[in-house]
Amino acid sequence: MIKAMIFDLDGTLVQTERLKAISYARAAMELCPDEIREDDVIEAFKDVVGLSRREVAIALVERFNLAKKAKERMREFSVASPWQAYVQVRLKIYNDMLSDPQIIRDNHWRHNVDLLNQARASNCKVGLATMSTCEQAQYVLKELGLEDAFDFVASRDDVEKGKPDPEIYLMVADELGIAPSECMVIEDSPTGVKAALHAGMQVVAVSTPFTKKGLHESNLLPESHIVDNSKDLLDIVAHVGEHAGGF
Repeated sequence: MIKAMIFDLDGTLVQTERLKAISYARAAMELCPDEIREDDVIEAFKDVVGLSRREVAIALVERFNLAKKAKERMREFSVASPWQAYVQVRLKIYNDMLSDPQIIRDNHWRHNVDLLNQARASNCKVGLATMSTCEQAQYVLKELGLEDAFDFVASRDDVEKGKPDPEIYLMVADELGIAPSECMVIEDSPTGVKAALHAGMQVVAVSTPFTKKGLHESNLLPESHIVDNSKDLLDIVAHVGEHAGGF
Protein backbone atom coordinates (compact mmCIF):
# COMPACT_ATOMS: atom_id res chain seq x y z
CA MET A 1 0.00 0.00 0.00
CA ILE A 2 1.29 3.47 -0.87
CA LYS A 3 1.38 5.72 2.20
CA ALA A 4 3.82 8.40 1.03
CA MET A 5 4.66 10.21 -2.18
CA ILE A 6 8.16 11.63 -2.57
CA PHE A 7 8.94 14.21 -5.23
CA ASP A 8 12.13 15.29 -6.91
CA LEU A 9 12.43 19.06 -7.44
CA ASP A 10 14.64 19.93 -10.42
CA GLY A 11 12.92 18.86 -13.60
CA THR A 12 9.96 17.41 -11.71
CA LEU A 13 8.23 20.32 -9.97
CA VAL A 14 10.06 23.10 -11.78
CA GLN A 15 11.87 23.22 -15.10
CA THR A 16 15.21 24.07 -13.54
CA GLU A 17 16.89 21.58 -15.87
CA ARG A 18 15.87 23.84 -18.76
CA LEU A 19 17.27 26.87 -16.94
CA LYS A 20 20.47 24.97 -16.13
CA ALA A 21 20.87 24.01 -19.78
CA ILE A 22 20.50 27.63 -20.82
CA SER A 23 23.03 28.75 -18.20
CA TYR A 24 25.60 26.16 -19.33
CA ALA A 25 25.05 27.27 -22.92
CA ARG A 26 25.44 30.95 -22.17
CA ALA A 27 28.54 30.29 -20.07
CA ALA A 28 30.08 28.39 -22.99
CA MET A 29 29.21 31.26 -25.30
CA GLU A 30 30.79 33.73 -22.88
CA LEU A 31 34.01 31.72 -23.01
CA CYS A 32 33.93 31.21 -26.78
CA PRO A 33 31.49 33.79 -28.20
CA ASP A 34 32.34 33.26 -31.86
CA GLU A 35 32.45 29.48 -31.89
CA ILE A 36 29.42 28.12 -30.02
CA ARG A 37 25.66 28.21 -30.56
CA GLU A 38 23.30 28.18 -27.59
CA ASP A 39 21.06 25.51 -29.10
CA ASP A 40 23.99 23.13 -29.58
CA VAL A 41 24.95 23.24 -25.90
CA ILE A 42 21.35 22.89 -24.78
CA GLU A 43 21.02 19.80 -26.96
CA ALA A 44 24.28 18.37 -25.57
CA PHE A 45 23.06 18.96 -22.03
CA LYS A 46 20.34 16.36 -22.63
CA ASP A 47 23.07 13.69 -22.70
CA VAL A 48 24.35 14.57 -19.23
CA VAL A 49 21.23 15.73 -17.38
CA GLY A 50 21.03 14.22 -13.92
CA LEU A 51 24.79 13.81 -13.53
CA SER A 52 26.81 15.70 -10.93
CA ARG A 53 27.84 19.29 -11.61
CA ARG A 54 31.45 18.16 -12.05
CA GLU A 55 30.51 15.44 -14.54
CA VAL A 56 28.32 17.81 -16.55
CA ALA A 57 30.96 20.52 -16.67
CA ILE A 58 33.78 18.14 -17.67
CA ALA A 59 31.65 16.62 -20.42
CA LEU A 60 30.71 20.00 -21.90
CA VAL A 61 34.24 21.38 -21.59
CA GLU A 62 35.50 18.41 -23.60
CA ARG A 63 32.68 18.41 -26.13
CA PHE A 64 32.96 22.11 -26.97
CA ASN A 65 36.72 22.53 -26.48
CA LEU A 66 36.33 25.03 -23.65
CA ALA A 67 39.44 24.05 -21.68
CA LYS A 68 41.78 26.73 -23.06
CA LYS A 69 39.39 29.63 -22.51
CA ALA A 70 38.24 28.28 -19.15
CA LYS A 71 41.85 27.92 -18.02
CA GLU A 72 42.32 31.65 -18.60
CA ARG A 73 39.60 32.31 -16.02
CA MET A 74 40.97 29.99 -13.31
CA ARG A 75 42.91 32.71 -11.47
CA GLU A 76 39.83 34.94 -11.46
CA PHE A 77 37.88 32.35 -9.47
CA SER A 78 40.85 30.90 -7.50
CA VAL A 79 40.18 27.40 -8.81
CA ALA A 80 42.52 24.65 -9.92
CA SER A 81 40.77 23.19 -12.96
CA PRO A 82 39.19 24.56 -16.17
CA TRP A 83 35.90 22.79 -15.46
CA GLN A 84 35.67 24.63 -12.14
CA ALA A 85 36.13 27.98 -13.87
CA TYR A 86 33.42 27.03 -16.36
CA VAL A 87 31.11 26.17 -13.46
CA GLN A 88 31.72 29.55 -11.83
CA VAL A 89 30.90 31.41 -15.03
CA ARG A 90 27.77 29.32 -15.40
CA LEU A 91 26.66 29.71 -11.76
CA LYS A 92 26.61 33.49 -12.00
CA ILE A 93 24.36 33.26 -15.05
CA TYR A 94 22.13 30.67 -13.40
CA ASN A 95 21.82 32.57 -10.13
CA ASP A 96 20.93 35.74 -12.01
CA MET A 97 18.14 33.82 -13.73
CA LEU A 98 16.83 32.36 -10.47
CA SER A 99 16.86 35.78 -8.83
CA ASP A 100 13.84 36.63 -10.95
CA PRO A 101 10.85 35.01 -9.17
CA GLN A 102 8.75 35.25 -12.31
CA ILE A 103 11.15 32.99 -14.19
CA ILE A 104 10.65 30.30 -11.55
CA ARG A 105 6.88 30.67 -11.58
CA ASP A 106 6.80 30.59 -15.38
CA ASN A 107 8.80 27.35 -15.41
CA HIS A 108 6.91 25.16 -12.94
CA TRP A 109 5.44 21.84 -14.10
CA ARG A 110 1.75 22.40 -13.37
CA HIS A 111 0.68 18.75 -13.71
CA ASN A 112 3.23 17.54 -11.16
CA VAL A 113 2.40 20.34 -8.73
CA ASP A 114 -1.29 19.43 -9.11
CA LEU A 115 -0.41 15.82 -8.23
CA LEU A 116 1.43 17.03 -5.14
CA ASN A 117 -1.59 19.03 -4.02
CA GLN A 118 -3.89 16.05 -4.60
CA ALA A 119 -1.61 13.81 -2.55
CA ARG A 120 -1.73 16.30 0.31
CA ALA A 121 -5.52 16.58 0.06
CA SER A 122 -5.82 12.79 0.34
CA ASN A 123 -3.76 12.80 3.56
CA CYS A 124 -0.87 10.98 1.89
CA LYS A 125 2.49 11.84 3.44
CA VAL A 126 4.59 13.92 1.05
CA GLY A 127 8.34 14.43 0.96
CA LEU A 128 10.92 16.12 -1.24
CA ALA A 129 14.31 14.65 -2.19
CA THR A 130 16.44 17.08 -4.16
CA MET A 131 20.06 17.40 -5.16
CA SER A 132 19.74 21.17 -4.93
CA THR A 133 21.23 22.78 -1.85
CA CYS A 134 18.89 23.52 1.05
CA GLU A 135 19.09 27.25 0.34
CA GLN A 136 18.31 26.82 -3.36
CA ALA A 137 15.44 24.41 -2.69
CA GLN A 138 13.81 26.61 -0.09
CA TYR A 139 14.03 29.63 -2.36
CA VAL A 140 12.40 27.81 -5.28
CA LEU A 141 9.70 26.30 -3.06
CA LYS A 142 8.89 29.72 -1.61
CA GLU A 143 8.50 31.28 -5.05
CA LEU A 144 6.20 28.41 -6.06
CA GLY A 145 4.15 28.81 -2.89
CA LEU A 146 5.18 25.33 -1.73
CA GLU A 147 7.37 26.19 1.26
CA ASP A 148 4.91 24.47 3.64
CA ALA A 149 3.75 21.73 1.28
CA PHE A 150 6.00 18.90 2.47
CA ASP A 151 6.16 16.81 5.60
CA PHE A 152 9.92 16.52 5.14
CA VAL A 153 12.45 18.04 2.74
CA ALA A 154 15.90 16.54 2.13
CA SER A 155 18.54 18.34 0.07
CA ARG A 156 22.08 17.79 -1.13
CA ASP A 157 23.25 19.25 2.18
CA ASP A 158 21.72 16.36 4.13
CA VAL A 159 23.45 13.39 2.49
CA GLU A 160 26.92 12.09 1.87
CA LYS A 161 26.10 10.49 -1.48
CA GLY A 162 23.98 11.98 -4.25
CA LYS A 163 21.62 10.23 -6.62
CA PRO A 164 21.77 7.54 -8.03
CA ASP A 165 22.71 6.41 -4.52
CA PRO A 166 19.47 5.73 -2.62
CA GLU A 167 20.60 7.54 0.53
CA ILE A 168 18.38 10.60 0.13
CA TYR A 169 15.23 8.59 -0.59
CA LEU A 170 15.84 6.24 2.32
CA MET A 171 16.36 9.27 4.57
CA VAL A 172 13.06 10.84 3.53
CA ALA A 173 11.16 7.57 4.08
CA ASP A 174 12.73 7.17 7.51
CA GLU A 175 11.86 10.74 8.49
CA LEU A 176 8.28 10.24 7.29
CA GLY A 177 8.06 6.99 9.24
CA ILE A 178 7.03 5.06 6.14
CA ALA A 179 8.61 1.84 4.83
CA PRO A 180 10.39 2.29 1.47
CA SER A 181 8.09 -0.28 -0.14
CA GLU A 182 5.13 1.94 0.78
CA CYS A 183 6.56 5.03 -0.92
CA MET A 184 5.97 6.22 -4.47
CA VAL A 185 8.58 8.47 -6.05
CA ILE A 186 7.89 11.00 -8.80
CA GLU A 187 11.08 11.59 -10.78
CA ASP A 188 12.11 12.93 -14.16
CA SER A 189 15.61 11.57 -14.84
CA PRO A 190 17.24 8.14 -15.11
CA THR A 191 19.62 9.07 -12.30
CA GLY A 192 16.76 9.85 -9.95
CA VAL A 193 14.84 6.76 -11.03
CA LYS A 194 17.86 4.60 -10.21
CA ALA A 195 18.09 6.13 -6.74
CA ALA A 196 14.43 5.44 -6.01
CA LEU A 197 14.56 1.90 -7.36
CA HIS A 198 17.69 1.16 -5.32
CA ALA A 199 15.74 2.38 -2.30
CA GLY A 200 13.08 -0.23 -3.00
CA MET A 201 10.33 2.26 -3.85
CA GLN A 202 7.61 2.42 -6.49
CA VAL A 203 8.50 4.92 -9.22
CA VAL A 204 6.64 6.96 -11.79
CA ALA A 205 8.87 8.88 -14.18
CA VAL A 206 7.52 12.05 -15.75
CA SER A 207 9.65 12.80 -18.78
CA THR A 208 10.80 16.23 -19.92
CA PRO A 209 12.38 17.30 -23.22
CA PHE A 210 15.73 16.77 -21.49
CA THR A 211 15.05 13.33 -20.03
CA LYS A 212 12.53 11.62 -22.33
CA LYS A 213 15.08 9.82 -24.51
CA GLY A 214 17.21 8.70 -21.57
CA LEU A 215 14.24 7.39 -19.62
CA HIS A 216 12.97 5.24 -22.44
CA GLU A 217 16.39 3.97 -23.47
CA SER A 218 17.49 3.16 -19.92
CA ASN A 219 14.97 0.29 -19.55
CA LEU A 220 14.83 1.07 -15.85
CA LEU A 221 11.05 1.12 -15.80
CA PRO A 222 8.23 -0.51 -17.76
CA GLU A 223 6.87 1.84 -20.40
CA SER A 224 3.64 1.88 -18.42
CA HIS A 225 5.47 3.69 -15.59
CA ILE A 226 6.72 6.57 -17.77
CA VAL A 227 4.57 9.64 -18.36
CA ASP A 228 5.20 11.48 -21.62
CA ASN A 229 1.84 13.24 -21.76
CA SER A 230 0.74 15.14 -18.66
CA LYS A 231 -2.86 14.08 -19.33
CA ASP A 232 -1.83 10.52 -18.48
CA LEU A 233 -0.19 11.34 -15.15
CA LEU A 234 -3.06 10.59 -12.77
CA ASP A 235 -4.00 7.37 -14.56
CA ILE A 236 -0.42 6.08 -14.49
CA VAL A 237 0.04 7.02 -10.83
CA ALA A 238 -3.23 5.22 -10.01
CA HIS A 239 -2.13 2.17 -12.05
CA VAL A 240 1.24 1.89 -10.31
CA GLY A 241 -0.40 2.49 -6.94
CA GLU A 242 -2.98 -0.25 -7.48
CA HIS A 243 -0.25 -2.77 -8.22
CA ALA A 244 1.42 -1.76 -4.97
CA GLY A 245 -1.75 -2.34 -2.96
CA GLY A 246 -3.51 0.99 -3.45
CA PHE A 247 -3.27 4.29 -1.63
